[in-house]
Amino acid sequence: MARMSNTTSSGGGPLPRQIADAYVDALVALDPITGTFLGIPECSAKLPDLSPTGQEALAQLARTTLEKLAEAEARPGADGAAEQVCARLLRERLTAELAVHEAGEGLRAVSNLGSPLHHVRDVFTVTPAETDEDWAAIGRRLRAVPAALEGYRAALDAGRKQDLPAGPRQVATVLGQLEEWIGTDRSWFAQFTEAGPKALHGELTEAAEVATGALVELRDWLRDHYAPAIAGAPDVVGRERYARLARYYNGADLDLDEAYAYGWSEFHRLLAEMQTEAQRVLPGAKTPWEALAWCDEHGEAIEGVEETRRWLQSLMDEAIEALDGTHFELAERVRKVESCIAPPGSAAAPYYTQPSLDFSRPGRTWLPTMGLTRFPAYDLVSTWYHEGVPGHHLQLAQWTHVADRLSRYQTTVGMVSANAEGWALYAERLMDELGFLTNAERRLGYLDAQMMRAIRVIIDIGMHLELEIPADSPFHAGERWTPQLAQEFLGLHSSRPADYVESEVIRYQGIAGQAIGYKLGERVWLQGREAARARHGADFDLKSWHMAALSQGSLGLDDLLSELSAL
Repeated sequence: MARMSNTTSSGGGPLPRQIADAYVDALVALDPITGTFLGIPECSAKLPDLSPTGQEALAQLARTTLEKLAEAEARPGADGAAEQVCARLLRERLTAELAVHEAGEGLRAVSNLGSPLHHVRDVFTVTPAETDEDWAAIGRRLRAVPAALEGYRAALDAGRKQDLPAGPRQVATVLGQLEEWIGTDRSWFAQFTEAGPKALHGELTEAAEVATGALVELRDWLRDHYAPAIAGAPDVVGRERYARLARYYNGADLDLDEAYAYGWSEFHRLLAEMQTEAQRVLPGAKTPWEALAWCDEHGEAIEGVEETRRWLQSLMDEAIEALDGTHFELAERVRKVESCIAPPGSAAAPYYTQPSLDFSRPGRTWLPTMGLTRFPAYDLVSTWYHEGVPGHHLQLAQWTHVADRLSRYQTTVGMVSANAEGWALYAERLMDELGFLTNAERRLGYLDAQMMRAIRVIIDIGMHLELEIPADSPFHAGERWTPQLAQEFLGLHSSRPADYVESEVIRYQGIAGQAIGYKLGERVWLQGREAARARHGADFDLKSWHMAALSQGSLGLDDLLSELSAL
């Protein structure tokens, strides 16, 4: 494991960055899934305790770390800029996490994306699998699945008893995902272990059966006991819960009504621009989505899953070649990123996984195919600028690259969702500004993706707070948002198919407050760039600003604007 070289204070005690990295070490001991994502081999055979007891252990670690941080901030040397930035992040993150924990959110954590259940499965896709020893560790991790899911079930049952139910729609969706993972002929775990060495075939087959049996037990319990018990619970969270969760995902105490109004202003701006661009694609089109439907049938597309994976790899490779040295200055190990196909049963949205701390596992983008074999280019180009280059990959791989100069905490587990998603959406816009969207189809696809992020702000806040739809809306003006209206609205203003739209709205219901961070984060990145440009005038250098911005590690939106403006 990489270690920080920060010295202690002149008084002999640790400074904030050392406290932060000690927290990472202690966290990994409690949460080996996080350890695997960081690239720590010792974690490969283990899974965390997902029970209420395990959750409380994580909370207690946060409390004791905050106490140590307060002591560290009083020591000589703690007033340095690097120490202060890290201390602010550590305090904000742990305080937000404790607020979520103490409200019992971990006892109702059911979602179609990013839940503890999904972490248990997804960690296998990033566990080292090169040697017989690696696969032996995977076998032991497979045998740990029943205990992990038993703890998860205990947490949900505790939440049920405390009247802290998950949303019924989340539960129904996860039941469907579990059915897919369990399969009819072979489970997901059985398919995964087929790539293992022949010498371990028997052990891996048996271990996969053990893990699959745990999925079956969880499915049966959710279907027969939990789902009936929480039937009738709300699928929205209300203003109080929403504000707490939005703080966690955005690193800021947001004015939710102002954010809702901003989402609508972006909707109207983007709709006007899309209508103009749609005429370039399909003259006479009544709506932008009629033009995009034409693209689905007649436009540029890639045929075949493996062909699409290779095409996305070439798209990222070409972007690196074009941007490195002109708008970014990339280390050699940051230049490597891999295009992958997401495992079956994933949510509909593409995603990215960060490289391990030593870069032995590179950054990877993942495409869920949803059973498709033909993929329109307009829907992929901007998305891969977001997920790959210059989006998530350049930011998160650069954070990993500079972890020894900052702290491992600032560049890994301290990540604020709205910072990262805001950068990735800024990256899409940057590629448009730089002229990389070379035809009307691709540019209309970019605007469609931007529109989806604006709509996320509207419906995520709107349905959870049950806000009124404004009078100038082209859709149900004067009514109050419901999940059903949210799904209808997104479906009318998106090129995505119906199953994708449904998956998206279910996602917003299950992780309230996260989806708004794309647009709100992008706004902060743009404001910070313009403030820095105004401060430097003719001397402003975009490449230098990009690299300084990408090398500062994680920040919540409260701090991000001031730091970006000062670069």
